[in-house]
Amino acid sequence: MRAGVVVAAQPGVEDLAVRAEELGLHSFWVNDTPMVHGDPFVALSLCAKATGRIRLGIGVTSPALRSAPAAASGLASLNALAPGRIICGVGTGNTARRTLGMRPTSAARLEEFTVALQDLCAGRPTRYREGDRVRDIRFLHAGGHVNTADPIEFVVAALLGPKAAAVAGRRGTGLISFGLLDPAAWHALHDTRRRAAAQSTSAAPGSHTASRPDSYVVTSLHLLDEGEDPHGDAARDATGHLVLSLLAFAADTAAEAPSLAEGLGPDEREALRRLLDRRGTSATAPDRHTKLYPNYLGRIAPQDRDLVLPSLMNTLALVGTRDDLLARITALEQAGVDELLIQPVVDPPSEMARLAELLT
Repeated sequence: MRAGVVVAAQPGVEDLAVRAEELGLHSFWVNDTPMVHGDPFVALSLCAKATGRIRLGIGVTSPALRSAPAAASGLASLNALAPGRIICGVGTGNTARRTLGMRPTSAARLEEFTVALQDLCAGRPTRYREGDRVRDIRFLHAGGHVNTADPIEFVVAALLGPKAAAVAGRRGTGLISFGLLDPAAWHALHDTRRRAAAQSTSAAPGSHTASRPDSYVVTSLHLLDEGEDPHGDAARDATGHLVLSLLAFAADTAAEAPSLAEGLGPDEREALRRLLDRRGTSATAPDRHTKLYPNYLGRIAPQDRDLVLPSLMNTLALVGTRDDLLARITALEQAGVDELLIQPVVDPPSEMARLAELLT
C-alpha cells in the first residue's frame, strides 16, 4: 500500500513536504478548515515550489466553504506550479461548517460543485448557479495563469457513506475517508460506487472504465516498542487527536442528530459528558462550536488523555506491533484502499519516517 501524510497549514509546512518527498511518500495533504487551520492553497503553493515529485492534496474543500470558480482557480493555479501533481478532495464541509456553528451542505450540492470543478479544471465550460440565476462560465485568461492541460485527481469524502460513494461513482472520482478502518465498510463503499457508475446516464468521462479511481484513508499510526502498553501515554498522545475529534463531533451533534452519540457505549458516553464539562459548554449551547473545536486535530493536552478510550483508539487509529499493523493494513488493501494517510501531531518528521519504513 502507498503512504502519505495530512497536516494543518502553518509556517514551515513546506519543510515537512520536502521531508515527506525525501522519505519516498506518495502524497502530502493539507486540511481545509478555515476557522482552525491556515489556508491550504497558500501552504500547498509553498510545497509545490519546494518539491518536485510528491503529489499535493487538499483534504478536503467544499461548496460550503468556497465557490466553484474560486476553488477551481486555486486548483488550476496550483497545477501550474506542480503540473499533474494536484489532488482535490471534495466534501460536504462537515467539520469546517461545524466550526462555524453551521450544518454541512447536501450531497446534491456537493455533486454540483464537483461537476463544476472537474469541468473548469479540465478547460471545459460549466453551468454556474446562484439562486435562480444560471450562467455558462469558463476560464477567460490564457497563457500561464492556470494549468488545465495536466489532469487533477478528484476524490470525494465518504462521510455521508453511500450518498458520497454514489457521487464518486457518477463523477468518476476516488474516495477519501477519515478513521474508517473497517474493511467491510470499504467493500460497501466500493460496491455503491460501482453501482452508481454503472447506472448513471450523466457520468463523468471515464467513470464507466474498468479501472477504479484511488481510495484513501486518513488515520494515525503508532508502532509499539517491545513491551509497550498499547494504551499508554505515548499511544494516547499519537492517536488522541482523532478520538477527541470524534467526541467533539458527537457532542456537537448530540441534540440535533443524536444517532452518533446514542450509538456510543457507556464509557464513551461518559467521556463525551466529561469533554462537554471540561470545555464549559453543553450539547445545546448555541456557541458550543467555539468551545469544542479549538486545537482541532492538534496534539492533545495531557489532562485529556483519560478521554482517549482504548475502544475509540482501536476503531479510529492503527496501534500495535509491526505484525499487527501490517495485518490490518493488508486487510484494508484487500478491501480496495490504495493509500494510507497519517495525520501526525507529536513529532511529524519521526512519525513520517516510521510510516515510510513500514510501508515503502
